[in-house]
Formats: sequence, structure tokens, C-alpha cells
Amino acid sequence: MEEKSNSAQKLVKNYMWFSMGAGLIPVPFLDLATISGVQLKMLCDLTNMYNIPFSENKGKSIVTALLGSVVPNSLVGSSVGSLLKMIPVIGTIMGGISLSIFAGAATYAIGKVFIQHYEAGGTLLDFNPAEMNEFFKTKFKEGQDIAEEMNEKTAKKS
Repeated sequence: MEEKSNSAQKLVKNYMWFSMGAGLIPVPFLDLATISGVQLKMLCDLTNMYNIPFSENKGKSIVTALLGSVVPNSLVGSSVGSLLKMIPVIGTIMGGISLSIFAGAATYAIGKVFIQHYEAGGTLLDFNPAEMNEFFKTKFKEGQDIAEEMNEKTAKKS
């Protein structure tokens, strides 16, 4: 089980990078659609890793419900980040950075929530977003810190 857990953690970290990269797409709303696709693919891969049947519709509704718990503080900011990209140069840079960090944090939190749920014996069908709300918010905040560190490391390499 520990090997599976380690593999799942690595998978989440990889998808964090993918979603952060998607946040840098300079086209407003295409970035959000790509981030959603990356998160759904991560959920599919995690679900398969734990040998649990995957349902795309159920996955979409769960991810939407989880993200809804951070709407007042962060999701609105991510939409603004996407809209900022309409402003040439500075808007693209600022919007990309803020959306990239949001995307990384959200992907991290979704992954952590599902790893915990699956390791406790849960399935996609018995997942209750309301029960995981506080844990998701905690992992989202943790993910923001990690995404900011990842962003800083990438900026230093450039």
C-alpha cells in the first residue's frame, strides 16, 4: 500500500506541474478549460491506480463541488486571472502567474483528497464532497504554498 501511496503522490505532483503550465496559456478561458481537463485526467489516473471504476460525469461533478468550496476566496481570483490575460503584456504575465498558482493548488488539493478517500476504502460513487470540504480547503492552502515555491524555483531557473 505504501508503494501505491508514493506513486499516487508523485502522480499528483506531476499533474500539479501540468495544471500550472495550463494556467500560463495566454488565451482567456481556454486556460480554464485545459486546467479542468488536466484535473479530470489526474482523477481518472488516480482512480485507475486504486482499481476503482471511473465515471467522467461523476468526476466532473465532484471536482466542481470541491472547487465550489474555495470560490469566494480563490476561484473568483482565477477567473480574474484568466480575464487579465486580455490586457497585452502585463495582463498576460500577471494573469498567468495567479491562475497558474491557483491551478496548482486546486490540483494538489483534489489529488490529496482522493488519495485519502481511496486509501480509506472509498470509491468514486460513495465520495461525499461536503464531508471532505474542510480537508480540501486545508490541502488547497497547502497546495498554494507548494505551487508558489514551484513557481519561484521555475522563475529562478529562467
